[in-house]
Amino acid sequence: MALAATLHTATLHEGPVRNLAANNKTVTVRLKITSDPSLRQSTTRRPPYVVVRATIEQIHSRPGPNPTGTTSTRVRTPVLVIGTAKWQHVRYGQHIDATGRLEPAEGGAEVAAMLSTRSPPRTVDDPPWWLRAAERVRAGLRDAVSDEPEDVRGLVPALVMGDVSGVSADLDADFRTTGLTHLSAVSGTNLTLLLAFVLPLARLIGVRARGLTVVGLLTVVVFVVLARPQPSVLRAAAMGLIALAAMTGGPGQRRAIRSLSVAVIALLLLDTSLARSPGFALSVLATAGIILLGPGWRKALSRWLPGWLADAIACPLAAQLACTPIVAWLSGEVSLVAVAANLLAGPTVGPATILGFIAAGVALVSNELAQVVGWAAGWPARWIILVAREGADLPGAANAWPATVAGIAVLTLLCLALVLGLHRILARPIAMILAVVMLAVVVLRPVGSLGWPPDDWLFVACDVGQGDGLVLRAGDHTAVVVDTGPDPAAMDRCLKDLNVQHIPVVVLSHFHADHVGGLAGVLSGRQVDEIEVTPYFSPRAEYDRVIALAARHGVAVRTVTFHERRVAGQVSWTTLWPARVPSLPAAGTSSATPTDEGSPENNASIAMMAEVGGLRILLTGDLEPESQRAVLATGADLKADVLKVPHHGSAQQDANFIAAANARLAIISAGRNNDYGHPAPRTLDLLSHTTTQTATTNLSGPLTITNTNNHLALTTHPPPNKDLTR
Repeated sequence: MALAATLHTATLHEGPVRNLAANNKTVTVRLKITSDPSLRQSTTRRPPYVVVRATIEQIHSRPGPNPTGTTSTRVRTPVLVIGTAKWQHVRYGQHIDATGRLEPAEGGAEVAAMLSTRSPPRTVDDPPWWLRAAERVRAGLRDAVSDEPEDVRGLVPALVMGDVSGVSADLDADFRTTGLTHLSAVSGTNLTLLLAFVLPLARLIGVRARGLTVVGLLTVVVFVVLARPQPSVLRAAAMGLIALAAMTGGPGQRRAIRSLSVAVIALLLLDTSLARSPGFALSVLATAGIILLGPGWRKALSRWLPGWLADAIACPLAAQLACTPIVAWLSGEVSLVAVAANLLAGPTVGPATILGFIAAGVALVSNELAQVVGWAAGWPARWIILVAREGADLPGAANAWPATVAGIAVLTLLCLALVLGLHRILARPIAMILAVVMLAVVVLRPVGSLGWPPDDWLFVACDVGQGDGLVLRAGDHTAVVVDTGPDPAAMDRCLKDLNVQHIPVVVLSHFHADHVGGLAGVLSGRQVDEIEVTPYFSPRAEYDRVIALAARHGVAVRTVTFHERRVAGQVSWTTLWPARVPSLPAAGTSSATPTDEGSPENNASIAMMAEVGGLRILLTGDLEPESQRAVLATGADLKADVLKVPHHGSAQQDANFIAAANARLAIISAGRNNDYGHPAPRTLDLLSHTTTQTATTNLSGPLTITNTNNHLALTTHPPPNKDLTR
């Protein structure tokens, strides 16, 4: 193992790439693309960008500060390419020439460096024939379900061959909440289901003994080629074969345990970076749970349940319990509906997957016939989507859990206690029924998270990472939402914790992704009456995405007007900005302006004075000094009890604007360890000079404001409370 680790490290250090990256050198390289490109939306004013993995096979660089030529070196060094949107068209297995700047990768990364390029990729050749054939099959499957609803169009290719390009952000968030994420990515489940269909079919037509082995191996090869021979796919293939062997029971179970051990060691020897991979850890733990716990639990359940139902309960229960500590470490949540969701969705996963594979194959012969099979595959996929949607909407579907060493240690001990005693419960029908009823009560009527939120909350700054997600209480289970953060799952979780079911108005201050990216989470499973937006419709891609989401959910979109006053239940507000809107950029050009005053999107943010429960709250979007001064010039009364500091507490603040608010409490919504240095020390110092108490989500988590008996108080999560009465 030490030798393998040494060889892997040597691969990353081999050649000049790391040294060139340390000096941020500009190079020309020949790359081999080793993953599908991923288009990302920036949370700032930058345009969308593409991230793709590649291997540098040849590198041309200048040898010194005053070079007369270049040096050319052949290497095989993995890098992460960050390019413009034009890179989204590169294909797995292609060779590409590119020019860009090498930058150091983070310590412990699986790549030697990052290649940042603004130039378009220059294609050298096409992928090998077998990869082109695989892409034809993948494209055929996408075409076969092209007439289905959006969620079905995304899920069927994901179930069949891990093609998640069409899975929407809100569906992905619901899959995470309900523990169904393994269905929408390449996992051993895909291969296990395929083999479970192909091998009995081969027996039925007379294949025996070694012939079955050949059929099984060919099936594995086809699966790996279609899903792309990446490390995650190879890992999934190994785990799928082992999980299938485990289901034979008896001697097969013992073989499966040995096989799992051999597979883990072999995979780590081939790629020691897997030791740091959460996906690898989850695959191994899920497979180990099925092998070690599944048979005993299945035997206990089969005393009073049919064998097929005992299997359906034991396998997802064993896999979920084995993975729970790692899932909680990664997400900060424990899902209480994961087992039930897997149990309900499980019976339809096989038909959807198998019909999807058939549709992909038929598409090579007839598109019309493939669409018929794709339509059939869509029906079981609809059930899986329904389970994910409805399960995620349950009040206690996911519960916060501290992702700390102590928190995970406690959770691990609880899981071990369940492992030791659960078989006794599973073997007794009455005990099992009582356990299910207790779990249902907890899910349907959650007890809350250590007293958070307080019953009399008025205003909450959700912990959405680097962005804004603000909630104003308008009544029982009703709230006005101002901005939605970058992550649908985080915003959805916050609203569930607050038990918000009806949203009269969602206000989107501007169209940067860190303010509108989580809109899908707000719309999921709630009644939303209206979305209110700034009149500056840029960046255009985010604006179009908001309009499409609103149309899909049947929600009206309106543009704010200057100085309008609105009321929604207990909340009232006046729009203070924008009074004027900068001209939109021409199509195809960047919306950013290279001035010290920031972007026009930020400066066109909606600013509003909200009133709720006797408090005045000044909400400011990402206004920068230019617009802050303009708001002051309108003569508006900015005096507030609570100030939402503009632009996540960036250094660009106007001191007179902050002073005019004269707030008792300033809140800042920023992400932990964000790349922008928010909140800036200069801004925190400015707030301290105005005797304003400051709280930030990056340190305290969600921030909750109450005003009981006219005593303004801040509750952090976890507590303590801070009385801010002056």
